[in-house]
Amino acid sequence: MQWETVIGLEVHSQLSTKTKIFSGTSTAFGAEPNSQACQVDLALPGVLPVLNKGAVERAIKFGLAIGAKLNRTNIFDRKNYFYPDLPKGYQISQFTLPIVEAGELTVQVGEGEKAVAKTVRITRAHLEEDAGKSLHEDFHGMTGIDLNRAGTPLLEIVSEPDMRSAKEAVAYAKALHTLVTWIGICDGNMQEGSFRVDANVSVRPLGQTEYGTRREIKNLNSFKFLEQAINYEVRWQIEQIEDGHRVVQATVLFDPDTGETRMMRSKEDAHDYRYFPDPDLLPVQLEEDWIEQVRATLPELPQQKQARYQADLGLSAYDAAVLTSSKWTADYFEAMLASTGESQAKACANWVTGGLAAYLNQTSNSPDQCPVTPGQAAGVVRRVADGTINGKIAKEIFDALWKGEGTDADQIIESKGLKQVSDSGAIEAIIDEVLAANAKSVEEFRAGKEKAFNALVGQVMKASKGKANPAQVNELLKKKLGAG
Repeated sequence: MQWETVIGLEVHSQLSTKTKIFSGTSTAFGAEPNSQACQVDLALPGVLPVLNKGAVERAIKFGLAIGAKLNRTNIFDRKNYFYPDLPKGYQISQFTLPIVEAGELTVQVGEGEKAVAKTVRITRAHLEEDAGKSLHEDFHGMTGIDLNRAGTPLLEIVSEPDMRSAKEAVAYAKALHTLVTWIGICDGNMQEGSFRVDANVSVRPLGQTEYGTRREIKNLNSFKFLEQAINYEVRWQIEQIEDGHRVVQATVLFDPDTGETRMMRSKEDAHDYRYFPDPDLLPVQLEEDWIEQVRATLPELPQQKQARYQADLGLSAYDAAVLTSSKWTADYFEAMLASTGESQAKACANWVTGGLAAYLNQTSNSPDQCPVTPGQAAGVVRRVADGTINGKIAKEIFDALWKGEGTDADQIIESKGLKQVSDSGAIEAIIDEVLAANAKSVEEFRAGKEKAFNALVGQVMKASKGKANPAQVNELLKKKLGAG
């Protein structure tokens, strides 16, 4: 039997406010346990929540960015359940009337020319407070409770079950991560728990319209783990059904060490939480003037930049998507472009998506630690464009800039004598020496072996220490061999 995977994601995005959603306590990461928990966070008798305006504005901003419906009146509900790190015995969330409904996000699935667009519908995004954290280590067999996170503002973003593979789910999660960091509502730090993904996964026979029983994989904090967890869960569910067993709705955890999911508890439905409007919080009213003020703070969005890069700069859909994979990357590219001019858009794009990305990956540097400024990188592109250096030398100069061995491309070219040799006479002299020393390759070329020509070009470039103009080498060599 052929099976179809059905995936929906719930993403908890920690909002970038300095204080909590219902109290004035700091949200800074890394403080000593319980040092950032006030009377409201601890749910002491008689205290009342006060809504953080900044959290609401960030939710509005997200809704506008995904073209969603903003509920002009939205309310907070109490989600009732017992857990040791939930001081009130309920979580303040939004259920009946969330602030954001019915948006969508289009993502690129795959790479290069094979990439395809996929639109994922976003059911809702609602505001809520985070719970505390249970700490199970270093407590002599006991569990400690840290309430620093209690009351931290979250925007829970719930998709429709529109994804049909782990790769589609990862592409959507990455695009969502890019968007919330791009518009400045979340720092996106997955290691610190600022961006956490829950994956609802089910399988059904191919062609069946009814959904299968889903299991929710909780708290995935990396895209790698998201893909591994979904792939394992899909295999497990198919095996269960094919072996004659029934998949039971449940909440499961992913163990990165074993690569397996394991059941944590049976999955609750909405009615199990006994939602009801929170009597301590008034409905939130979104005035049109307020919404327009927030709209004015939105930057050009990733999809808008992608369209502009393709239409105005002639870049491919793939290049445009990579350049807008983060705001830092797009800003770096545009700073280079401002220095080189739009005629060098493709060359700048190649450096950002190729050389620069490779250096960052090899050195495990975060973009903020990049030692080569956009102006320095643009200087390399300009010298390739005007024929001062060739592509091979450009990489050598970029490497020198990365290591701090020079201030700019011109200074390194001068100090290391890297200027490209474009003098025809000098190149011809090198070619003559190479032809005299490689008679066998000359014979092979004249016998019809094209690879012999490439070997001769390589020898000329080697003899010139990489400085010869490659185009001139090709042209003059062909003439010498009678193939021009």
